[in-house]
Amino acid sequence: MLGVIGIMISLVLLMYLAYRGITVLILAPALALLAVVFSGELPLLVTYTEVFMKDFAGYAKTYFPLFLFGAVFGKIMDDSGAAKSIANFIAHKLGKDKAMLAVVLSCAVLTYGGVSLFVVAFAVYPIAVELFKESNLPKRLIPGTIALGAFTFTMTALPGTPQIQNAIPMTYFGTTAWAAPVIGIIGSIVIFALGMMWLNRRAQKAVAAGEGYGNHKDERLETVDVSKLPNIVVAIIPIVTVLVLNYIFGVYFERIPSEYLKSYGTSIDKVKGLWSLIVALLISTILAIVLMRKNFKSIIKTVNDGAIGSLLAIANTSSEVGYGNVIKTLGAFALIKGAILAIPGTPLISLSVSTSILAGITGSASGGMSIALGALGDIYMQKASALGINPEVMHRIAAIACGGFDTLPHNGAVITLLGITGLTHRESYADIGMCTVVIPVIATIVCIIAAGFGLV
Repeated sequence: MLGVIGIMISLVLLMYLAYRGITVLILAPALALLAVVFSGELPLLVTYTEVFMKDFAGYAKTYFPLFLFGAVFGKIMDDSGAAKSIANFIAHKLGKDKAMLAVVLSCAVLTYGGVSLFVVAFAVYPIAVELFKESNLPKRLIPGTIALGAFTFTMTALPGTPQIQNAIPMTYFGTTAWAAPVIGIIGSIVIFALGMMWLNRRAQKAVAAGEGYGNHKDERLETVDVSKLPNIVVAIIPIVTVLVLNYIFGVYFERIPSEYLKSYGTSIDKVKGLWSLIVALLISTILAIVLMRKNFKSIIKTVNDGAIGSLLAIANTSSEVGYGNVIKTLGAFALIKGAILAIPGTPLISLSVSTSILAGITGSASGGMSIALGALGDIYMQKASALGINPEVMHRIAAIACGGFDTLPHNGAVITLLGITGLTHRESYADIGMCTVVIPVIATIVCIIAAGFGLV
């Protein structure tokens, strides 16, 4: 019982101290060892070097190429002005009467094309301000609008998305980024439709109350010189290329005999999805550099900045994975695992609950899902096989579920978004929370029900 208490204390402290701004690079190993002290089971130094760091390194080995190429691609789309060009085109085609829809779609196109959600927030924010001012909509609604487009359905639900949250389940379930397309589309429609309904209702209430954009004296915006942005056709080509090549290479690698990688201790099922994304991002990155080479101040600096920026992201997530695997080795975790697996109904319910809770505690969709699948992925795969559940469904439910509780107030992306917009939790979190927590949870439930009818 003391071991279970230690795990609970460790988890609560992880959530609270991460919210207070302490890096998980320090928190994850320290709090993992705290749980070990309560359990009294393992030597501390052995736990740190042979369990925590081993799994840290294993995760980094598997996913670092995706973090690296994804970050470089996003930085190239940002520095070249391509991201702003796409956002500006969509925004002004739809017009000020559809300001919210324009912002959501701008964010959605960019994130679905592989651009980091942080880059998207920076790129779209100045355009969102312009549209909201023209429409006289409250600025406090901008974070929720950006979050709906960037942090939800294009990150987890829409089939083919190259975001890391859609890549992680591939190695556990032997799937590709296009897993369970019907369920993914259903989830995307639910999130998009309910999110837009909520935001439009909030906007209508604000207009009826006579609330305008508001007076924001400290607002400092970088002026966007549209004449210097890449042509929209040139800007969109790398985005489309990522998606098309991801699909093509996925089909190609699927045809490789499973014996091909036997001598390397793995199988094509475990790497085909990762390989497809890596090659698609790499080729699209090179293509973007060639097409927009005149738009860079320094291509070398852009590539270097993107590569260096990927290091913190992969280190943070690897630390969370190391933490989860230390917890998994403790005897007390068997009680927690038993309680999770004993949740009534299909394993999809248990999978979504464990993923959601851990994503909420860590404040990270990718971190929470990695911990859940690292600890229970093999068991869920066995249950899926025994019950005839398509592994693609397991993939999609895990991905959608991780995008719910991850954006609680302590989430890094939420804090960054509020910092970019110059707003506070008090002013804007209600809309962020509804669009990125409540509605994705509803979508997860709908998708589990859809899976029950045999949809894939």
